Amino acid sequence: MNAYVAAILQGALLTVGVSLAALLVSVVVGLVGAGAKLSGRPVWVAVATAYTTIIRGIPELVLMLLIFYGGTIGLNNLLEWAGSEATVDINPFVAGVLTIGFIYGAYMTETFRGAIMSIPKGQAEAAWAFGMGRSQTFIRITAPQMVRYALPGFTNNWLVLIKATALVSLIGLQEMTYAAKQASAATRSPFTYFLLTAALFLVYTTVSLIVLKKLHKRFSLGTKRGMM
Repeated sequence: MNAYVAAILQGALLTVGVSLAALLVSVVVGLVGAGAKLSGRPVWVAVATAYTTIIRGIPELVLMLLIFYGGTIGLNNLLEWAGSEATVDINPFVAGVLTIGFIYGAYMTETFRGAIMSIPKGQAEAAWAFGMGRSQTFIRITAPQMVRYALPGFTNNWLVLIKATALVSLIGLQEMTYAAKQASAATRSPFTYFLLTAALFLVYTTVSLIVLKKLHKRFSLGTKRGMM
């Protein structure tokens, strides 16, 4: 096997790792953000609204570079101010995961918020009337329906998130886009290696669509019957 192809395939595994880890971060951030927006508390609503507005208004590339380089400079300045001679170098994998997760957490916030708002309020009120607590109501009543309503938006966010992992090559993480750039520079055959990278991204997105379509079908069982 061509050594460059092997490097791209190895980088493809790293791309999967970055994507899944960033997805986890984005889901957690999205749930917190949606909860803040729906809390009814002015301070939390304002913070969550500012977060989603700012993040969705700045290009991912700018945020990636700002957080990676700005975060490193900020931490080192803080250590210097505290009198420490130690320096901090942010790991590219951690920086990529946190940055992408933080960015797409803003989109997940709006997806989850819209999904929760689609659920009739009477269902939660009925659960409280039967003695269920808020956490129990969320787990047994709200969450299953939220998943069904959120899946279309979640699918779109996930597909864009996978493609956004290509940006981490700019901060030195050797995922498949980085490997393709290196191979192209060494062989002067960019079409071959970038075409392979594009094909791998297409495989990821196609498999994701198949899996998420099955999930949507599963969580939609009985809904049409209930509407008849």
